[in-house]
Amino acid sequence: MLPAALAKARLDGPLGDAWLALRSGRIRLANSHLLLATRLHDDGGLPLDPTGAAVLGALVVDGRLAVGDIGGAERAADALTAHTGRADAAGTAAHLALGEVASALGDHTRAEQHFSTAGTLPGLDIVRPWRTGAALALVWAGRRREAAALAREQVAISGSDPYGRAVGLRTLAIADTAHDRVTVLRRARDVVALTSDRRLAAQIDTDMAGLMLLDPVRHTRAEAVGLLRGAEQYAGAEGLWPLHSRVVRLLERAGERAHPLEGETLATLTAAERRVARLAAEGLTNRQIADQLSLTIKGVEWHLSRVYRKLGIGSRSALTGLLSNGLAS
Repeated sequence: MLPAALAKARLDGPLGDAWLALRSGRIRLANSHLLLATRLHDDGGLPLDPTGAAVLGALVVDGRLAVGDIGGAERAADALTAHTGRADAAGTAAHLALGEVASALGDHTRAEQHFSTAGTLPGLDIVRPWRTGAALALVWAGRRREAAALAREQVAISGSDPYGRAVGLRTLAIADTAHDRVTVLRRARDVVALTSDRRLAAQIDTDMAGLMLLDPVRHTRAEAVGLLRGAEQYAGAEGLWPLHSRVVRLLERAGERAHPLEGETLATLTAAERRVARLAAEGLTNRQIADQLSLTIKGVEWHLSRVYRKLGIGSRSALTGLLSNGLAS
């Protein structure tokens, strides 16, 4: 169900679909909806007021960061700077998105400023609660006491909102080292189970596994690896490369090898060719692929011709068949 603020603003259609997909952890689907919404908006087929335009930009930022596309997130965030002077929901969405990008770029002072500004404005926490974004920035700045206080406040105000409570508990486990952080994350895991958010669940499991590996006396390696395998499968299937890379590093610390993402045949493709092939197999047109990957249409055609040649196929339908038969997740 869409939040009341989104429904009231009539942000339904592909934009509402994208929000619901993001909140359930279906990032591939969300990014497809966002690509459609962006094209419709640019072509005049999806008229949006300032709030709607800012929400669209904020969701694009979240979807791009989830798959590790920093450049795409930055471009979406640049368009949001025009809204930062607004004292309304559009300003809130803009500051939240700009805070996320600043965090991804390691500028935690600027990130904390954007999140804290969002907290002074009316509106909706579109992507993540502003308190948890600010808290994580404060952790990186070495201000853990302030960070923990914000995380506790988020948990306290969440009420019947399991997403907000789970995010708050996860942030508290990161910020407050004075308590048993695994226990706090177990609470977060119980709460996130009340939602459909597989991304947040995988993030919590990865956090928990990392802490377990640091304390082998109290926690079994088998439990940590089990958590990581679930997160690995999900992150690979959704193309969440930042999360997947972190899971792989923890598996290596546990003495485990990561499962291959592709079969031997697809392993002959370059990273760029795999990205184009996956999107083509998902049904995107060459123009949509070009827009999503910031390529020219001729560049997409060139990549696809090389994919076809390497795989010994001659059509998009054959490519879809290969991918659906388990050669790639």
